[in-house]
Amino acid sequence: MVTGVVTRQCADRLKRIYEQMPEPKFVVAIGACACSGGVFEGNYSVVGGVDKVIPVDVYIPGCPPKPEAIINGIVKLLNLIKEEGHADKH
Repeated sequence: MVTGVVTRQCADRLKRIYEQMPEPKFVVAIGACACSGGVFEGNYSVVGGVDKVIPVDVYIPGCPPKPEAIINGIVKLLNLIKEEGHADKH
């Protein structure tokens, strides 16, 4: 789960952490900043949303996202895991 904007300074760290995660791995972008850069989009130090650095499985928009949206996003992720057959690997 990733929240907040991705800056140039943290982009390499984020990618390195993602690469160190064991399979299966899933990424959830929570909030407008994580999804697209939010109000900081276009800033010189901002790369943009998380998907500019690592692949994202589920987006949960909002600034801040409502609790119902977060629950809905997690349910979508669980359904995605079930559809892809990763459920038996856990």
